[in-house]
Amino acid sequence: MNDSLNNPSTQTVFEAPWDLSAPITQLVVYPVKSCAGVQVQEALLTETGLEFDRAWMVVNAHGEFLTQRELPRLALVRPQLKHTEMVLRAPGMLALHIALDRVEAPGRVQIWGDQVPAYDMGPLAAQWFSDFLGTTARLVRFDPEHQRLSSPQWTGGIEALNQFSDGFALLLISEASLAQLNGKLAANGMAAVGMERFRPNIVLGHPVGGPELAPHDEDRLDGLQVATEQGPVQLKPVKPCPRCPIPNIDPATALSSPEVGDMLQAYRQDARVDGAVTFGMNAIVLDGVDHLLKVGQTVGARYRFA
Repeated sequence: MNDSLNNPSTQTVFEAPWDLSAPITQLVVYPVKSCAGVQVQEALLTETGLEFDRAWMVVNAHGEFLTQRELPRLALVRPQLKHTEMVLRAPGMLALHIALDRVEAPGRVQIWGDQVPAYDMGPLAAQWFSDFLGTTARLVRFDPEHQRLSSPQWTGGIEALNQFSDGFALLLISEASLAQLNGKLAANGMAAVGMERFRPNIVLGHPVGGPELAPHDEDRLDGLQVATEQGPVQLKPVKPCPRCPIPNIDPATALSSPEVGDMLQAYRQDARVDGAVTFGMNAIVLDGVDHLLKVGQTVGARYRFA
């Protein structure tokens, strides 16, 4: 286990009373990077985030990662997690069954600036993705023995792990943030969009009988604590999530149009990341590995004050 998760200095940061509390309204796992997510009612928390999140990834013939940025059709690949296998479905394709406990040849792949070990998932998976995407592609699985660290610049030196995510274990977004965006879209005669465009792992709703979350309250939180049956889970938001063109892609059709990105550009430029457009907060796991997160659990949080 990552030693930083056993460091008492990281486990005593967040104590009640909370500045706000809110229910978890969605938990979403993305088994294959850049493919559709799987909404679940409960998920095991691991050192690298929710179990099976970004455990697999599609790469090109050179082992370089592929996403919706280059291949929007990845949005149409819909995984389903079962007890012993992952089933992938896509329009016009027979279902592809991937055993959860099997891999094939070891190798190395490229994700952003990292060269990491990974296991190839074999020729059948490679042919399936190549046929659907119209380009040579392979499916690989993250090597669980490898420790891929999040940027210490943002974690404050904490050794936080992730698998094939863009850099952090979890992404947190509130319903209030999406409601604000949809209000702005509606005021300009544009259709509302769903949370799935932003690919969060944890969605926070409005407290019952308490003060409502303000849009982007998640930007201002120093820490989160979730009371689970196994004990407290502690998460720390560390970096605003810069948005690429993926939120412009309709996950139902894989067609892209610029309305979402253009609207965010008008009000979500973030000085913390050199003026990039942000939406949601990347978070790391401080405590609670092997605890079970569930929809409906209450998240207590404290604001970060400069």
